[in-house]
Amino acid sequence: MKRLLLAGVLAFSPLVWALDQAGNQRLSEVQQRWAQIQYQLPEAQRAKAFEALAVEAAGFVRQYPGSAEPLIWEGIVNSSWAGATGGLGALGKVKAARASLEKALALDPKALQGSAYTSLGALYDRVPGWPLGFGDQDKAEAMLRQALAINPDGIDSNYFWADHLYRQNRYGEARAALDKALHAAPRPGRGLADQGRRGEIDALLKAIEDKQD
Repeated sequence: MKRLLLAGVLAFSPLVWALDQAGNQRLSEVQQRWAQIQYQLPEAQRAKAFEALAVEAAGFVRQYPGSAEPLIWEGIVNSSWAGATGGLGALGKVKAARASLEKALALDPKALQGSAYTSLGALYDRVPGWPLGFGDQDKAEAMLRQALAINPDGIDSNYFWADHLYRQNRYGEARAALDKALHAAPRPGRGLADQGRRGEIDALLKAIEDKQD
């Protein structure tokens, strides 16, 4: 009987695959390319570059269908592509990003230090609400709190939490979160992304100062 019960549990549990060495190398390549597009390319060139990276990310997911990490980065790339595209044309991309991130959460919510929660929370924060989109401030806050619970000292988890607080006019709390983000430990192999994020942190701190003047 116990064997039958165990077999039933296994049958309905997602099969999670750890990335092998080649998978981790491919992950690093997607991360590096994303940072180059986001922080080094002129704004007018980003949409086309993210479109090409989205194709690569989709192939990564197909190669490792039971791994959360490719799905997380497929979601990040599609959301970044949507941001670079703008307008109503972005809605399909953000919906695709949400679907990828939700699949990643179902596989492993702690993958990449809770990055699916961080990215999904940012989507709920930034996408318009009904009837145009699925934006929801309460869901954003819940997701971003989950991200912080997993990675309380991370640069991204604290930056996006601060951005959420800023949108809620909670400027003192936002400033404290940004200070924590600035003191986050460097991420191995993510130097360009860290540098770019710190630039965004500085910009948000300036926006808070302007609001409080």
